[in-house]
Amino acid sequence: MLPNLGSTRFFPRILTTLCTLESVPAGRCYSTKPAPQAVPAATTTSTGKPSGVERKSMIPPNYRFAYQEFLPDPKIEWRNSLREKLERKDMLDRRANIDIPEFYVGSVLAVTTSDQHAENKTARFVGICILREKSGLRHRFILRNVIDHQAIEISYDLYDPTVHKIEVLRLEKRLDDHLIYLRDALDEYSTFDINMEPEILPEGTPVPVNDVKVVLKPHPWYARWERHNLQGVANIEEHTNERRRRKAALVATPWEKYDLMKEYRRSIPEEEQKEIFTEIYSTLHSLELQRKKMKRKRTFVKPTKLA
Repeated sequence: MLPNLGSTRFFPRILTTLCTLESVPAGRCYSTKPAPQAVPAATTTSTGKPSGVERKSMIPPNYRFAYQEFLPDPKIEWRNSLREKLERKDMLDRRANIDIPEFYVGSVLAVTTSDQHAENKTARFVGICILREKSGLRHRFILRNVIDHQAIEISYDLYDPTVHKIEVLRLEKRLDDHLIYLRDALDEYSTFDINMEPEILPEGTPVPVNDVKVVLKPHPWYARWERHNLQGVANIEEHTNERRRRKAALVATPWEKYDLMKEYRRSIPEEEQKEIFTEIYSTLHSLELQRKKMKRKRTFVKPTKLA
């Protein structure tokens, strides 16, 4: 039975009920009770996890350096999203058939390729990586070694089908992004034994940085190294006269390191890098686990005699 609306003692209760039913803001309700705090509804993603919680990225930060060939060319006029996506798929398929280890400029590698003129139809070359350039399926690297006082350089395409095996004999980095200046350095900095045994680093050890400074020969040089800001050369000033220093100062652009837009155009944005590595992370991660598993099997030596 409804109460008598003419009575004034029922008005506060009716107004509070109406405000609650009609979702009227609490400031307009004539009620002495404190207004309840609104609790935001937790939205969930397709995986069932709350979307309001910011998750930590699962992609390791070294991916942008270890797998730099997956990043497209920063020049906009050379970009094509469909071609880049198809190339990444082909690169992952190639990695499923051949073990392409992690290496950097300055690492000592041994590359085995097919050679129809060789006795065993294969050729193996050992050398130091002096350059990594280009992107996608066109990514290549150059190995250099001095054999019998003769400097030899071989350029390899990383995803070339004729490459059978890539071994990392010494994993390390150098102070500069390239080591082209080894062409003008003493031969001792580019000489490596062709029968060199691999140096195994413990798992989880950061990649060591070799801070050796090479000694250049006198002029002529392959390039004007005094115009490059090289950290791994010790005696550039010894072979540079006043005229060369003056010309180097005229073409120097030290202010470019403060030009954020120029640096942005020269590199791939962080957001795009995360998008690319998120796409290929699961495949690369499974290949890494498989490679580590096979490496443990190879390092295990079964005892010949049992106790």
